[in-house]
Amino acid sequence: MFSIDYRSPVPLYLQIVDNVERLAARGVLQPDSQLPSVRGLAVELSLNPNTVSRAYGELEARGLIYSLPGRGNFLAASSSALLQAMEQQTLRRLHMLCSEYICLGQPRERWLTLCKEAWQQAENHENGKEEGEKHDRDTGADQTL
Repeated sequence: MFSIDYRSPVPLYLQIVDNVERLAARGVLQPDSQLPSVRGLAVELSLNPNTVSRAYGELEARGLIYSLPGRGNFLAASSSALLQAMEQQTLRRLHMLCSEYICLGQPRERWLTLCKEAWQQAENHENGKEEGEKHDRDTGADQTL
């Protein structure tokens, strides 16, 4: 469920934070669902438990998880905290992409044009996916094999 890139320049604890945010946004983690224990996740990812504890502390500070003493850590039900976290994650990714594009010496206007094109493609993809899902529901077709 969690994936870590040990060669990434992104600190390991932030990769865990990003994993939780992504899994929550996709609905893999449901509100009030329990996260893996600090020790369990540390063993699973071959990390120091302090790294996982730091990630959980960051998630709690952001309002994405809450801790119940003796029971563990749980995903918070606050959709506004999740939305804010996803916006921050998106902003970090956009910052990296903008920096790469600036390094190529390309003008800002071209970047904005590319962003508009990407947005349109994403909307078309999502609309097509929704239409396909609606068609599957209407016809009883199942896309999973």
